[in-house]
Amino acid sequence: MTVKYMLIMRATDETWAAFENVEFEKIMEEMGRFNEEMIQAGVLVAAEGLDDAAKGVVVDYSSETPVVTDGPYGETKELFGGFWIVDVASQEEAVEWAKRAPLAGPGAKAEIRRVASIDEFPQDNEWIQKERAWRERTGQL
Repeated sequence: MTVKYMLIMRATDETWAAFENVEFEKIMEEMGRFNEEMIQAGVLVAAEGLDDAAKGVVVDYSSETPVVTDGPYGETKELFGGFWIVDVASQEEAVEWAKRAPLAGPGAKAEIRRVASIDEFPQDNEWIQKERAWRERTGQL
């Protein structure tokens, strides 16, 4: 049995600064090789990079009415830059893949989180049943 894990790329302002003078083609080559390695191993489920945080927004739920603020985020020390979802046998295997990711640099990190399966939720719940039906219709199950 395999389990899905999300490998989340995290970076600081220092990380972004270190990559300012690195050619985009070099970054694409390194990421492409890593992604291809995971594809060949049969573990890659999804991989996406995220747009610049300055182009994003934050929805803050601290008050009764959610407040939307444009990026960049003043207090944030680390931002997500992208992610991979891998389907592997264990957290240890997910860690081994993360250690091989081309994320070298000051402040660069990968956070690893298990993706909960729909099977872990109460199957008699109406909303879980609706989601399961949607996943089946869309080929996700």
